[in-house]
Amino acid sequence: MKLKAQYLQGAVWLILLAGCGTTTVKTDYAAYVNPFIGTGGHGHTFPGAIVPNGMIQPGPDTRIYGWDACSGYYTADSTINGFSHTHLSGTGCGDYGDILLMPTVGVQKTEHVAPDTQTLAYASRFSHENEAASPGYYSVFLDTYKVKAELTATERAAFHRYTFPESTESGFILDLDYSLQGQKNRKLELEIVNDSTLCGYKNTNGWAWKHDVYFYAVFSKPFTCTILADSVVSLDGKNIQPIKKALLHFATAKDEQILVKIALSAVDKEGAQKNLTEIPGWDFERVKADARQAWNNYLSKIDIDTPDEQQKTVFYTAMYHTGISPNLFTDIDGRYRGLDREIHTAETGKPMYTIFSLWDTFRALHPLLTIIDPELNTGFIHALLQQYQDGGILPMWELAGNYTGTMIGYNAVPVIVDAYMKGNRDFDAVLALKACLRSAEYDTLSPIATTNYLKKNALMPISKYYKNTLGYIPCDKEHESVAKALEYAYDDWCISLLAGSLGDTVTQHRYQKLAKAYKHYFDPTVRFMRGKNSEGQWRTPFNPRSSNHREDDYCEGTAWQWTWFVPHDIDGLVELMGGREGFISKLDSLFTADSSLEGSLVSADISGLIGQYAHGNEPSHHIIHLYNYVEQPWKAQALVDSVLRTQYFNDPNGLSGNEDCGQMSAWYIMNSMGFYQPCPGRIEYSIGRPLFNTVTIKLPAGKMFRIVAKNNALENKYIESATLNGQPLDRPFFTHDQLMEGGTLELMMTDKPTRWGTK
Repeated sequence: MKLKAQYLQGAVWLILLAGCGTTTVKTDYAAYVNPFIGTGGHGHTFPGAIVPNGMIQPGPDTRIYGWDACSGYYTADSTINGFSHTHLSGTGCGDYGDILLMPTVGVQKTEHVAPDTQTLAYASRFSHENEAASPGYYSVFLDTYKVKAELTATERAAFHRYTFPESTESGFILDLDYSLQGQKNRKLELEIVNDSTLCGYKNTNGWAWKHDVYFYAVFSKPFTCTILADSVVSLDGKNIQPIKKALLHFATAKDEQILVKIALSAVDKEGAQKNLTEIPGWDFERVKADARQAWNNYLSKIDIDTPDEQQKTVFYTAMYHTGISPNLFTDIDGRYRGLDREIHTAETGKPMYTIFSLWDTFRALHPLLTIIDPELNTGFIHALLQQYQDGGILPMWELAGNYTGTMIGYNAVPVIVDAYMKGNRDFDAVLALKACLRSAEYDTLSPIATTNYLKKNALMPISKYYKNTLGYIPCDKEHESVAKALEYAYDDWCISLLAGSLGDTVTQHRYQKLAKAYKHYFDPTVRFMRGKNSEGQWRTPFNPRSSNHREDDYCEGTAWQWTWFVPHDIDGLVELMGGREGFISKLDSLFTADSSLEGSLVSADISGLIGQYAHGNEPSHHIIHLYNYVEQPWKAQALVDSVLRTQYFNDPNGLSGNEDCGQMSAWYIMNSMGFYQPCPGRIEYSIGRPLFNTVTIKLPAGKMFRIVAKNNALENKYIESATLNGQPLDRPFFTHDQLMEGGTLELMMTDKPTRWGTK
C-alpha cells in the first residue's frame, strides 16, 4: 500500500482565497491522515469519504458478515461489493451499508448468492496498490470492470466520479436490498424519476430496530433502467425478504467520466432531494477540495512539533477519527426523525445528531471536545436532551433515531455533567438533571418509544431497581452485575455534582450515598471486585482471569480490569485495598500478571494486554493514571510511553482494539499531548508523558495552551521538573480552568525515574 506517498506529500498547500485574488499558505494537516489505520486487526474503521460529523459516509464495502465487517471494509479482502453510503466507524456491532452503488461493464450479474456469502455476484477484484484515501476522498481501480471509482462528500450528499473504458455495455447496479450484517428488509421502494434520476426508500430491522433511509440520486449521463424485483429467504431461513435493484445501462467512450450525486434522509424523499442541493453543480474537484478544507479546519485545532513523520500521521489520523461521529441527523430544512419515530423540526442552531457510543466516548472523546471544540460538544448535549424529550429517556447507544440499549450504565450523564462542571452551560441544566434522574431510576411506567424487549431488558433493566433498593445488584439475578454497579455508582456521583450545583441538596446527598455502592463488591480476601448473590454471598468459584462474554459478572472484561473502575473515589478504593502500599502492590500486579484468559466464551474485546491491563477496551483507559494519585507518577509516565509506542501505528493494524467512534483515538490524542482526565466530572487533568517536543492547543477566543517537553527524546520518558506559566508545578495535575485560560506547561524530561510530582 502506497501509504507514505499518498499521505505525506508535503506539509503545506496553497489555497486561492475566493474573492480577493491573493494566495495564502496554510498547513495541510490532512496530508498526515491515513484513513486505512484501523481497517485491519479489529479496529473496524472505514476509509470512505466523509466531512467532519457528516450525515453521509460513501465508501467501499468488501465484506458483509462477521465481526470484522462492522464497518463494511476489511484490509485483508481483495474484492469490493460496491460503494454504500452509511458506515459505522470502529464499532463492535455492525449495521448500515445502505444504498449500494456499483459501476459495471459487460453483462450485469445479479444472481442471488448464498445467505452468508461475503462476495456478491457483481463484486470486483481490486488491489491496495491502486487504492487511495485521504480526508473527504476515496478512490480505487476496479480490476474486473476496468473502472476507476472516486468518492467525496458534503455534509448530507455524496459525490461519485467514475472513469469508464470504451463499451456499449456500461452501467450501474443500485442495490436497495443490500445491507451489512444481514439486516431484515421490511420495505423497499424504488422509483425512476426520469432518465437521469432515481429515488427510493428502505426500512430495515437490524441493530437499529427501525431504520428509515430515503435517497435521491442524479446521474450526469442519461440511462435506460430495469427494475429487478424479487424475494429470497433470509439468513435465518424463516423470513421472506424483498429484493429490489436498479440496473442502469449506457454506452461510454474511452476514459469517459460519469458523475453521480446521492443524498440521504431519514425523513422522506423530499428531504433527500433538498439535501442534494448541497452539490449544486458537477464540479467534483471543488467538492473534494471543500471536504479537505473542512477537515483541515477541524485538524488545525492542535499543532504538534515532532521530527517523526510517522508520529504526525498517527496523531492526525487519531484527530480524524475523533471527528467522524456523532453524525449529523438533521436534514437541510431542519427536520429529523426522533426517537419516538415521529418527524420533528430542530430548533435553529441545535441540529440533531446520531451515533452516540456513550459507553466508550464519555471517557475521552467528549472530554477532548470540551477543550478543542466546546461549542460542538454542547451541540451534542442539546441533541441528547432533545432525544430525552422525544423518546422519554437519555440514550445509552443511539443509532439512526433508535434506542439500541447497547452496553451498560447511563453514560449520557457524565457527558452532560462534565461539560457543566467545566463551565459549558449553554443548555437547560434543570432539564438535564431531570433527564439524568430518569436514567438512574427504575421506572417502567413512563413511556419509552422503543420495543418492549429493549425497554425491559436494557433501558430499564431490573438492576436499577436492585441498586436503588437493596443497595447492590445480585449476581444471580443479573448478568454483568459488578460492571453495571460500578458504572451506576460513578454515574450517580455525576448526578450528585449536578444536583449540588443546582442547589438540590436532597438529590445531591441521596446520589452521593449511591455513589459509594461500589464498596459492596470489594472482597478484601482476594482484593478484587466480585459478584455477590441475593443472599449476600460471594460468587464461587472465582477466577479473576475468567471471561464469559456479556454473561458473567463483568462487561467485556474480567475482575482484573473492572476492579479499578472507581474513578470518582480513588481515595476510597485505596482504603479498601488496605492503604497506599496495598493499592500500589495490587496496581503493579495488574501490569505484570499473566496475560492469559480463561472461560467458556472469552470476550474478544479484551485486547491490547499489558499483563491484565487491556488497552484495547475502554474499562482500562483511566487505570494507568491512578499511579499519580498514590505518589508514583514515574510509573504512569513509563506505562503511557509504552502504550503510545506499542499500541498505535501507521498501519491498517495500528489499533489494539475497536476504534469505538473516536474513543481509542481520543485517548491517544490526550495522552500524547501529555495529560488525561481519569474522571470526567472532576475538572482535573493528570500529567503523563508528552510524546512531542511542543503541542499547541488552539482554544476559543484566540487563546493558546502549549505543552513544551524540553530534552525530549525516545529514552527520556520521565519528568524531572515542571512549570505552569513559569511557576513551579509540584503535583502531576492541573485544572481545566488553568488550561482554558491559556498559557504554557513546561516539562523537563530525563531518562531515569524521578520523584517529581510526589510532594
